[in-house]
Amino acid sequence: MPENVALAPVPDAARAHAEDLGTFVTASPSSYHAAAEVARRAEAAGFTRLDETQPWDLTPGGRHVVVRDGAAIAVVVPPSARPTTPFTILGTHTDSPGFKLKPRPTTTNAGWVQAGVEVYGGPLLNSWLDRELELAGRVVTRDPDGALVEHLVRTGPFARIPQLAIHLDRQVNEGLTLDKQRHTQPVIGLAEPSADVLAALAAGAATPVEASDVVGYDVVLADTQAPRAFGAGEALWASGRLDNLLSTHAALVALLGAAPEELSGIAVLAAFDHEELGSASRSGAAGPFLADVLDRISAGLGASSEERHRAFAASLCVSSDVGHAVHPNYPERHDPANRPVAGGGPILKINANQRYATDAHGAARWATACAAAGVPSQEFVSNNAIPCGSTIGPLTATRLGIRVVDVGAAILSMHSARELTAVVDPWYLSRAMAAVLSP
Repeated sequence: MPENVALAPVPDAARAHAEDLGTFVTASPSSYHAAAEVARRAEAAGFTRLDETQPWDLTPGGRHVVVRDGAAIAVVVPPSARPTTPFTILGTHTDSPGFKLKPRPTTTNAGWVQAGVEVYGGPLLNSWLDRELELAGRVVTRDPDGALVEHLVRTGPFARIPQLAIHLDRQVNEGLTLDKQRHTQPVIGLAEPSADVLAALAAGAATPVEASDVVGYDVVLADTQAPRAFGAGEALWASGRLDNLLSTHAALVALLGAAPEELSGIAVLAAFDHEELGSASRSGAAGPFLADVLDRISAGLGASSEERHRAFAASLCVSSDVGHAVHPNYPERHDPANRPVAGGGPILKINANQRYATDAHGAARWATACAAAGVPSQEFVSNNAIPCGSTIGPLTATRLGIRVVDVGAAILSMHSARELTAVVDPWYLSRAMAAVLSP
C-alpha cells in the first residue's frame, strides 16, 4: 500500500448498519419480498398492519404500515398531529433491473432445460452471466372456495446464464454483444431427469403448493451471492440490488428509530415498485398509492380539502436513490467539478432539466439535515454530454405538488447484478434521513 494512503477506520455503527443492510437484501430477492420485509420489520417494532379494503383508524400517536403488491408505505403520526400538520416523506423504490419470468417458462434445448425470461428495466446484461441465480416473487393460487391466495416464493440457487467459451468466440474480449432473446435464457437443469419451473416455484412457497394450482405469477431472477464487506480495511461493500434496497433500508431504519414526539411532521416511508420501468403502475410512484394513503391520513385527522392542501404546501419528500460515484477507470464520464466519491457521504442530485426535483429550498433543507446529523455531503450533476437517469422525485412533485429533494448514496456498477459502495455511506444516508424526520 502506498505510504501516503491512510485508512480511516470504519465506525462500528456503520459496519453494523451495513450488516443489517445485507440481511435486508438477502430477505428481499424481489420487490414483493422487500415490501413484505418492510412490513415485517415495522410490525416487529409495534406498527399496526393496515388493510386497504377495511376502515382505517389513523388517530394521532399511531404507527401503521400498508402493503400494495411490491410497494409498502409506513407512517408515524405524532401525538401532536393536527389537520394541517405537514408530511415528511422518505421516498424509495423496491425493484431492481434484471429479468422477469415469461409465460410458458419451461423450455428445452440441446439437452438442457431452460427458464424463459424477458429483460426487466435496464440491467448490465453481461454482469448476470455465470452466476447462480434464484427465482423469486409471488404466485397466486385459488383456494377450494375459489378465492385467490398470494404466496411469496423463492427457489434458492436454481438457474445460471452461461457465457459462451472464448474458444467459440475468439473476439469476445474485443467486444461482447448479447442478444436479449437468444443469449440471456438461463439453464435450470438437464432434460433427463426433467426440471420444471412452476414445480420449483410451487415447492419454494413459504407454504408449499401444487404447481397445478398456480393460476398467476410475478417472478424475477435474483443473484444469490451474499452481500459482504471486502478490500483494504474491509471498507467496501458489495451486494446485489443496492439500487435501491440501500435507500429503502436506510429510510426504514430512520423511520423505525424516530421518536414520535420529536417528529417535525407526519413521518412517511413510501417504498414504491416499478421505478426501473418508469413507475407507471398501481404500486409505482406515478400511480395513486401515496396519494391514497396521504388522503386517508388527512381524513383520519379530520382535515378539510383546504387543510389538506395547506399540509401538502408545507410538506417535504426526500426522494432517495443510488447515484454514480466517480469511476476511477472512466473519470472523463463525470462532471469535471462535481465528483462524488465513495465514503464521501450522501449525494444531493441536481439537474437543470428536472430529471431530479431538487431546488434551492430542498437543497437547503438537505444541507441542514446533513449538518445536524454530523455527516459529510456532496453534490452530483451529470456531465453535459451524458444525460442522467431520473427517479421517483419529479413524479412525486408533479402528482402531489409537494416539494421534493433528490438524494442518495454513491455507488459503482449501477444496474449490475452486483453493485459496489462504501461501508459508511448507507449509514451516513440513514443518519441524514433521521435528521430530516426529527430536526
